[in-house]
Amino acid sequence: MTQQNFEPKIVAFCCNWCSYAGADLAGTGRLKYSDNIRIIRVPCSSRVEVPLIMRAFQNGADGVMVAGCHPGDCHYNTGNYHTRRRMILLQNLVDFLGLSSERLLVKWISGNEAAKFKDTVDNFNETLKKLGPADKVRDLRCEK
Repeated sequence: MTQQNFEPKIVAFCCNWCSYAGADLAGTGRLKYSDNIRIIRVPCSSRVEVPLIMRAFQNGADGVMVAGCHPGDCHYNTGNYHTRRRMILLQNLVDFLGLSSERLLVKWISGNEAAKFKDTVDNFNETLKKLGPADKVRDLRCEK
């Protein structure tokens, strides 16, 4: 596969209360964004543990996005604060493993920000295209 026709695989963990609603609004508003994203709805962004993200990379994701409520708007009060702390540490771990920390994106997107969701996904897709495939931690048993 050449860099020209490379389409990155993106896994997005979206908070049920805000980011998933933003993605849903983008869909119902017929905003066209990259179709190489797989959205996983989670109750809160703080429920996205490090092994989930690393497993996504092992299973072939070229980028992982964690999207939650804006700080201060969390349905569970402090969930996104936990997420923010955890993701800062995880970005350092991702760099240590030889992946670029640009492959892990953390964004705060509310339910009425469909355009922001679309722009975030499209920009992340373009960043991943420039970086190329992420095969440093890929589990070869997952190859077909």
